[in-house]
Amino acid sequence: MLEKKLLDILVCPKCKGGLEYDQENEKLICRICRLKYRVEEDIPVMLIDEAESF
Repeated sequence: MLEKKLLDILVCPKCKGGLEYDQENEKLICRICRLKYRVEEDIPVMLIDEAESF
C-alpha cells in the first residue's frame, strides 16, 4: 500500500493532474488523461508508454 505522503505529491506525468489510488487493483488513475499507472511492490511505475488506457 502506498503511503499518504507519497500519494499527496504524485501527479500524472502526462498532464500533471492529480491521481487516484485504486488499492485493490494497485493502479494510479488519471481521470483527465484516462490512463492507469501500475504499482509494483509499492513502487509506482510512472512511465507514459507503459500506462493503460481506459
